Amino acid sequence: MSRYGSNFKEPPWVFGSPKETMDWIEATHKDKKKKDDHRYEKKFLKNLNIKFDFDVKRKEVDPPSFFSKITIGKMVEEEFKLLPTTELILRGLAKAKFKNTAKIVVDKKVLYDHPEKKSDLRKTIEDIDEFSNDISKGKNVEITAILADVEKCTAIIRINKIHSKNEHSVDIQIKGKIRVEIYHTFLNYLNEKIGLKEES
Repeated sequence: MSRYGSNFKEPPWVFGSPKETMDWIEATHKDKKKKDDHRYEKKFLKNLNIKFDFDVKRKEVDPPSFFSKITIGKMVEEEFKLLPTTELILRGLAKAKFKNTAKIVVDKKVLYDHPEKKSDLRKTIEDIDEFSNDISKGKNVEITAILADVEKCTAIIRINKIHSKNEHSVDIQIKGKIRVEIYHTFLNYLNEKIGLKEES
C-alpha cells in the first residue's frame, strides 16, 4: 500500500529500510545468471554412422555373379518397395528440417545431381515421379541431403533392397553436427511410417 492510499506499490526507498530496498530491486530485476540457468541447452551428435533394418520379410537370393558369391557371400532381398520407401525417407528428412537434396543415385546411376547444393527437398518430393521408373526397378538408392540449421551437416542415406547378409537395409552417414532432437524426429518418422526392426 502506498502512503496515499492508492493500489500503486511504491519502491521501498520511499519509506522502507535498505534491506527492503534490496529485496525490491532483486525481485524486479532478476539476476542475469539465474535467467541463463533456464536457457535451453542444445545437444548435438557429430559424424554419425547409423545402420538399421526395416521390420519386413526377407528372403535369400543368389549373388549376381560367381565373383560376388566369393567376395560378398550370401545375399538377402527385403520385401519393401523402393519408390515409396525413398519418398518416405525424403519426407522424413523434410520433417527433420533438411532443406536441400544434393544428389539421387539408383544402382550407381546418377539420376539427379545439383552442383550448387541448393535444391529444394520438398520440390524433389513433389517431382519424385520424374525418377519413379528408375527407382521402382532399382535395388539400391543413395540420397544426399543437406541440413543448414544451427550447424551445417550432410546426410548420405543408402537404402538397400538387396544386400549382403552382413549389411543393413539403411545406412546413414551424417557428416557434421546435427541436433539430437532433429535426429530423433527423423528416426521416429521412419519408425512410425515404415517400422524399424528392433535389435534382438
